[in-house]
Amino acid sequence: LFFRLRTNMSSDLANNPLLIATGLAGLIALPIILKLSTQTPKATCNPGIKKDCPKVVDNVCMADIEDSGKLVMCRCWRSKKFPYCDGAHAKHNEETGDNVGPLIIKK
Repeated sequence: LFFRLRTNMSSDLANNPLLIATGLAGLIALPIILKLSTQTPKATCNPGIKKDCPKVVDNVCMADIEDSGKLVMCRCWRSKKFPYCDGAHAKHNEETGDNVGPLIIKK
């Protein structure tokens, strides 16, 4: 009885095109699903400035420009004086091969 039951089940499986198609679709989809689940998150440009805020926004007064004649603003997100540039982009560029520099606003 056991042998006969196994024989009938295997012939039922072999003759069921829907079951075969579902199995093949699963075998094809499995590597894609595994790849998506192991992907690392995308890199961010902001390493740690005001991460508790939904968006980093800074305001600059015209008096800041009038005092020195220019204003040098950070664009690499690594400045310890953010939003002002402290030259941290030089180290960042050397380490990464990037070419980012500051935004300079003149009077």
